[in-house]
Amino acid sequence: MHTETLILEIGIAVGLVALVGIIANKLRFSVIPFFILIGMALGDHAPQIGIIDLQFTESKPFIDFMGRLGVLFLLFYLGLEFSVGRLIKSGKSIVSGGSIYVILNFVSGLLIGWLMNLPFAEMMILCGIMTSSSTAIVAKVLTDLKRTANPETEVIMGMIMFDDLFIAMHISFLSGLVLTGGGSFWTVAGTSLLALGFILIFLILGRKLVPFIDKILSVKSSEIFILIIFGLLFLVAGFSETIHVAEAIGALMAGLVLADSQYIKRIEQIVSPYKDYFGAMFFFSFGLSIDPFSLSGAIMWGAIAALVTIIGNLASGYFASRFAGLKKKTSFDIGFTLSARGEFSIIMANIGKAGGLNPIIQSFVVVYVLILAIIAPILTKESRNIWHGIFGGGLYAKDKQPVKTLEALEANSKNSSKVDVDGNN
Repeated sequence: MHTETLILEIGIAVGLVALVGIIANKLRFSVIPFFILIGMALGDHAPQIGIIDLQFTESKPFIDFMGRLGVLFLLFYLGLEFSVGRLIKSGKSIVSGGSIYVILNFVSGLLIGWLMNLPFAEMMILCGIMTSSSTAIVAKVLTDLKRTANPETEVIMGMIMFDDLFIAMHISFLSGLVLTGGGSFWTVAGTSLLALGFILIFLILGRKLVPFIDKILSVKSSEIFILIIFGLLFLVAGFSETIHVAEAIGALMAGLVLADSQYIKRIEQIVSPYKDYFGAMFFFSFGLSIDPFSLSGAIMWGAIAALVTIIGNLASGYFASRFAGLKKKTSFDIGFTLSARGEFSIIMANIGKAGGLNPIIQSFVVVYVLILAIIAPILTKESRNIWHGIFGGGLYAKDKQPVKTLEALEANSKNSSKVDVDGNN
């Protein structure tokens, strides 16, 4: 392979991703659809201008590998932020609301899959796509709209945690169903149970090893610290792949174990830039793999699925607000906010691609994610006005509340969980 322009191509790719990111921030939109669109605009059908190859012929394998690392860092960071203790502490109202959210979206996936006449494996991928909310977009929207102090935000974050639990379980199921090439019922069931067993055993043993890991991490050198963290991440993800469990599950498990470390804040601070960079390259790489001319057959289904998702999430928002004792109008806040789709929907679709499933899944997820990544934040911003427009009461006037950051809310939740645990002990 010729490498004369490899670095130049990587530089162009990263520069273009940064450029559209700047544009997205100026327009106050999520960067995710912009990263996907710039990838789709280039690739195989793009021109070559002198030494500037916008098809990224030489660098495509390297860009794909960076996208693969993006998946690992996204799932690893998800594990770092997830807490079983916080989910339990959040109470029955959020667990009930989260259950309804997952059930309604999963059933919506079954409905759309049935209407599209998809085989069972593709239908299960579709269910995962339609049930996986975008943590990145939700967090950004809540921060940008200064709603982090609102009472419904705790419900939203609790339901996001519940959805995270579903993502872990569903990926383990898909590992058996798709990544093993299908096979008999017992093959699928055996691989799925292996994935679930891997999760449980790793969590149990991992939590016992946390004190030992903390001793290793008690180094002042940032260089050694990050080498230990990355070594653990790649070893666990790589090992999980060797036993036919998705490497994403391994990355998630590594994050879940380190979430109990006393160095969690230091880990998050170091990992976050890598998650952001490789996550951006993941979306760009995904866009490069999509032929825009192949989307025509998925536009209608993607739009219908997006509409069904919004309606289903409004219903789950209604039940969640009712269970939590909130005002009815907050159901629109919850429903519209949780309608955003992004990174985890694409990860689900990539599992289908790795398993050689129908390419319509890739085209579908592009249309579906682009619609909801753009529309959901707009609907969230206007949620109260939409409520009052439908049910009366005039335009929404913003309540004057002290603004808290999501980090502050998470810190308070973690501290409360720690007090509860210490008190029980």
